Amino acid sequence: MNIIFVAKKHGRSRSLRLNLPLILCLLTLGGCVLLAAVWTGYRLGTMTPEPAAFGASRTMVKGWQERLDDQEKHLNEVRLKTTQQVDALTLRLGQMQGRLLRLDALGQRLVETARLDNGEFNFDEVAAVGGPEQESLGESYTTPQLSSMIDQLGARISDREKQLRLLDQLMSRERLEDERFVAGRPITWGWLSSRYGYRSDPFTGKRTWHAGVDLAGKNGSDIIAVAAGVVTFAGDRHGYGNLVEIDHGDGLITRYGHCKKVKVSVGDVVQKGQVVALMGSTGRSTGPHVHFEVRRDGKTQNPEDYIQRASR
Repeated sequence: MNIIFVAKKHGRSRSLRLNLPLILCLLTLGGCVLLAAVWTGYRLGTMTPEPAAFGASRTMVKGWQERLDDQEKHLNEVRLKTTQQVDALTLRLGQMQGRLLRLDALGQRLVETARLDNGEFNFDEVAAVGGPEQESLGESYTTPQLSSMIDQLGARISDREKQLRLLDQLMSRERLEDERFVAGRPITWGWLSSRYGYRSDPFTGKRTWHAGVDLAGKNGSDIIAVAAGVVTFAGDRHGYGNLVEIDHGDGLITRYGHCKKVKVSVGDVVQKGQVVALMGSTGRSTGPHVHFEVRRDGKTQNPEDYIQRASR
């Protein structure tokens, strides 16, 4: 067999003569090369990594897994801590809201006690605040900052509670003293018909001691307490007819006699100006009037001194 090779540059040609033995030899050599290449590829594809390289890969993967586990554990701890902090702040805010409600109630009572204008101190409305708008939106408070603010607010609330309680006690005491201050007339309408001291007895004409004053008026008209106190007697007593006796403390007692009808009972707490009886003419009496008597430590006082007092 002849094989002719032609060159591109000069168009020259060469011929190569192949005989059968040479062709067989070349085919055998090529087959061996091809078989060796196929076997080498197969071994490269199926061979396992070397033990050292495989161990290094497993160590690397295990390290990554441990880091992921640590990060997840840390994240769960942060979540738990944050939840606990929020719960604690929520609990403290709830407690402060309860204290503020009590302060509002106390403040409203002080407004009523001091007879202030509700429009000036309205505890049902949020306090009015404001200011010019800032260019920046500001920054959110951090948890430590918020906790510190709550601590400061709690301290201020505690301080205000003490001040308001003290003020409430003082005002209540002052109000109680005003209520217990004996002053004014025991009737809403009427006139002075007999003074305190010696007088001519209306039944005998003799000179006798009159321990109180008589205030005449319309039968069935109101008899009122001249001060707050506790009723210590309510019923019939010799000479007084139907009698109401009120203890105002500090040894001071007032009596209201000749009542047509008693409207209180022993042990009742009466307020200043409260109707305690109706005017009548029971007992030793010549007509509708009230015998008003004031006693201090068991001794009679001139009721006119208390009637003429200016109410505090």
